[in-house]
Amino acid sequence: MSLPPLRRIVIAGGGTAGWMSAAALSRLLPGAYEIHLVESEEIGTIGVGEATIPNIKNFNAALGIDEDDFIRATQGTFKLGIEFVNWGAIGERYIHGFGKFGQDFGSVSFHQQWLRLRRAGLAAELGEYSINTMAPLQAKFMRARPEMVGSPLADIASAYQFDASLYAKYLRQYAEQRDVRRSEGRIVEVQQAVADGRIQALRLDSGVLIEGDFFLDCTGMHALLMAKTLGVGFEDWSHWLPCDRAIAVPCESAGPLLPITRATAHSAGWQWRIPLQHRTGNGHVFASRFMDEAEAKAVLMRHLDGKPLAEPRVIKFQPGRLNKAWQQNCVAVGLAAGFLEPLESTSIHLIQTALARLISFFPHGGLGAADIDEYNRQTQFELERIRDFIILHYKATARDDSAFWNHCRQMEVPETLQRKMDLYRSNGRIFREGEELFAEVSWLQVMNGQGLRPQGYHPLAEETPLAEAQELLDHIKQVITRCVQVMPTQADFIAEHCQAASMEKQAC
Repeated sequence: MSLPPLRRIVIAGGGTAGWMSAAALSRLLPGAYEIHLVESEEIGTIGVGEATIPNIKNFNAALGIDEDDFIRATQGTFKLGIEFVNWGAIGERYIHGFGKFGQDFGSVSFHQQWLRLRRAGLAAELGEYSINTMAPLQAKFMRARPEMVGSPLADIASAYQFDASLYAKYLRQYAEQRDVRRSEGRIVEVQQAVADGRIQALRLDSGVLIEGDFFLDCTGMHALLMAKTLGVGFEDWSHWLPCDRAIAVPCESAGPLLPITRATAHSAGWQWRIPLQHRTGNGHVFASRFMDEAEAKAVLMRHLDGKPLAEPRVIKFQPGRLNKAWQQNCVAVGLAAGFLEPLESTSIHLIQTALARLISFFPHGGLGAADIDEYNRQTQFELERIRDFIILHYKATARDDSAFWNHCRQMEVPETLQRKMDLYRSNGRIFREGEELFAEVSWLQVMNGQGLRPQGYHPLAEETPLAEAQELLDHIKQVITRCVQVMPTQADFIAEHCQAASMEKQAC
C-alpha cells in the first residue's frame, strides 16, 4: 500500500537558510505542496555570511532572479576571489581566484608546465596567469564575455558579496509571492508522534500549533529540531579547526571597491574584509584558548578601514557537523547541519547544495531508508572535503610567531587531506575526488600560496620544448595584462549597471 504524499512542509527558522529554502522549494516543487515558514524577530540571525562562491549564480538563475535587480536590492558587489594575507608567512599574500588558469599543454595540465618553468626560473608567479587574480589588483571587474572564445574575458568567473539580511528579505518577498506562508513566533514546543518519534507540529509562544508532514531545521547552531528534539549527535572538529569565536562589526567604506574578499591572518586567527556598496563587513575569527575576547576585539578595531557603524558582536561556534543531516521527517539546512568557519565563503553554498540534494531526494510518499542514507552520505562527503580544504590553510604554513600557529603547523590532519598534500609535494599531482566542491585549480592556488613546493613535475611536460613553453606562458601573461587594462573598475561597472539606492531610500 502506498503512503500519502508529504505535502505540508514546515520550515523552522528564517534568515538566509530559511528563506533560501522557502524560495527554492516554492519555485522547484510542484504547486501541490504547502510551505509554511516560522521565524521570530526576537531571535534574529547571525547575518554575517556576506561572501559567496560562483555556484550561487546557479541558485539565483534557477529561481529566475535578475542579477542586476538582486545586486541593487542587497547592496551587493561582485567577487572574483579571496585574498589571503600573512597566511603562509607574515608579509606574504596571494589570491585564490575563481575560474581557470592559463591553458593546458596537450596531455598535461597548465600547472605542470608552470611547475617545470618555475623550477627553471622562467615563469612568473602563479597568479599572473589568471584574469581572476590579476583584475582585483586594479579593482577591475566586468561580466564574462562568453562570445569572445579564446579570450581571458570569456573566462571571468564571479560570485557576489552582499548584505545577508537584505538577501533574506529579498527572498522572503520572492517566496511570499509564491504562496509561502509565514508565522511570527518563538517555537516553545516540538510535538512528536508517540509511535515512531516523527515530528508532527511546532507550538509557538502565541499558542498557535503549526502541523506538518516534513520539516526543515533552519534554526542555526541551536539545531532545535535535529539535535534538541530528535537527538542527533554532533561530530566535533575543533581539534583540526581551533577557532571557536568571531567578533563582527561593519564600518564605513574606504578605498577602491575591490572585487575580492580579504582574509588577513593574525596571531590567533584571521580577519575578514568584505566590501559592499554601502559599507564594509569585518570580523575577527579567533581561537579563545589562544586569545581572549578583549584582545580579539582590540585587534579587529585596530585594523578597520573606516569608522565602525555598530557595536561589535561576539558569535560563539563549534566547528563540526551533525552525525546525520536527515533524520526521520526532518532535514537540517545551513548552520543547523554543521559549522565551518567562513574562510572560503562556503556557508551559503552549503545551504544551496542541501536544498538541491533535498529536492533530488524529496520523498513522494513515506520515507525511504535508502534515500535518507544516501542523502546523509553525500552531505558527509561534501562537508568533510570542504573541512579538509579549510584545514589546509592552517596546516601548510611557515608561521611560528605564536602558540596558535605552532599548534596549527604541527597538528595531525585528516588522512584525506594528508594524502592530497603528499601527492602535491611529490610531483605536483592534484586529483579531484568524486563531486567534492573545490576543483584542482583551487587546491593548486592554496597549496602554492601557502608555501607547499613539489619535488618534481609530470615528465610529459617535457614533450613541449622549453623555449616554446616559455613563449606560450609569456603570451598568456601578456594577453591577461591587456585584458585587465580594458576592463572598467568595479565601481564604474556597478554605477552603470546595478547601483543600489541609498539605505534611507530602501527603508522608505
